[in-house]
Amino acid sequence: MTDSQAVPQVGQIVRILRGRDAGQYAIVIKVVDERFVLIADGNKRKFDSPKKKNVKHLELYQHVATVVQESIEETGRVTNGKLRFALNKFKETLDDEEKGE
Repeated sequence: MTDSQAVPQVGQIVRILRGRDAGQYAIVIKVVDERFVLIADGNKRKFDSPKKKNVKHLELYQHVATVVQESIEETGRVTNGKLRFALNKFKETLDDEEKGE
């Protein structure tokens, strides 16, 4: 399900492992270089003030929020509402998988 050595991509959902926001989920909105990405969740971390994170401090999920990815590709930005929507949808699928086990 997760792949810690993969290269992150825009729209990919991550779980923060280190820092003040540890344990929370966010979405990659920009890949700065091979070590750093910018993440936002649309709630506490808005699109206009993303957090720069070291990839080593993130757990990358295979899931990519296509709504976010397409919006950033087309317009260069995404609404905070879309970020929240994509994260909530992802959390629901996580909950469903846990219940299914």
